[in-house]
Amino acid sequence: MLGDKKVLFSGMQATGNLTLGNYLGALKNWVNLSDEYECFYSVVDMHSITVRQDPAELRRRARALLTLYIAAGLDPEKNCLYYQSHVSGHAELAWILNCYTYMGELNRMTQFKDKAAKNEDNINAGLFTYPVLMAADILLYQADVVPVGVDQRQHLELTRDLAERFNNIYGDVFTVPEPYIGKVGAKIMSLQSPDKKMSKSDENPNASIYLLDDPDTIIRKFKRAVTDSEANICYRDEQPGIKNLIDIYSVCTDQTPAQVEKEFAGKGYGDFKLAVGEAVVSVLSPLQAEVKRLEKDKAYIDNAIKNNAEKADYFANKTLRKVKKKVGYPQ
Repeated sequence: MLGDKKVLFSGMQATGNLTLGNYLGALKNWVNLSDEYECFYSVVDMHSITVRQDPAELRRRARALLTLYIAAGLDPEKNCLYYQSHVSGHAELAWILNCYTYMGELNRMTQFKDKAAKNEDNINAGLFTYPVLMAADILLYQADVVPVGVDQRQHLELTRDLAERFNNIYGDVFTVPEPYIGKVGAKIMSLQSPDKKMSKSDENPNASIYLLDDPDTIIRKFKRAVTDSEANICYRDEQPGIKNLIDIYSVCTDQTPAQVEKEFAGKGYGDFKLAVGEAVVSVLSPLQAEVKRLEKDKAYIDNAIKNNAEKADYFANKTLRKVKKKVGYPQ
């Protein structure tokens, strides 16, 4: 707890371009949490280098992501928005936690297996110990809650195990985090493979709507969205493409799927796809305008980066000093 608020931690990688799925499923909901929680939102650029990155591009994307955080409505005065690499405590705590993590635990991580299969020419130790760095991210700020998707639940369970293991040896050092249970963000699927989540790493450019896509591109991608031959706009699992489009339209227009079905009863897929595209454009246009405004205000962004790094470092070091003393580092 910080003051009378519980602490919430989350972050996104500074690789690829954020998609509509990232926005509707996570970022949009983060904005509503800052009144209830003390929020730390990191640009997790240390995680990014488990895969080879172009240095200049990584720096550019990291700044673009932090700018997007602010443009989406995350006030840097109310939330701690910072680069993971600006707080050395992440790496220091990760090393200590590595010494309390068993090889068998890391061998069971399904994400390592998936990523190793995709990066056979660079299966590095960082890729293997990635979940320990994630645990350090969370435990460093004594986070009470962590919003996690299905693909990260295994990592949060490891984080909880490590916190409890350390506490059992040294006493009450870490807060044992819980998964954040609140309003569930929309799960947005690929426009070309609606059985898979929309992904910023999808090789098919028509599969994802990127947050900075221009209106014409957005409309074109929706026109090409995979549907079916049933010609009925129904919200059901048997029509995954249409179900996904209904989900998107529902969130963008603040309607229920049943209301969307009623609105488009008897209409064709062409009309529906166009309407979904236009609804997305109306949601993303203000965000894109704010990004452009913030990009011109270099001093404001630089100041937010500096102040938030100092704030994150302060709270990280409070935890780190305690941990170092417990494990026996000289004072």
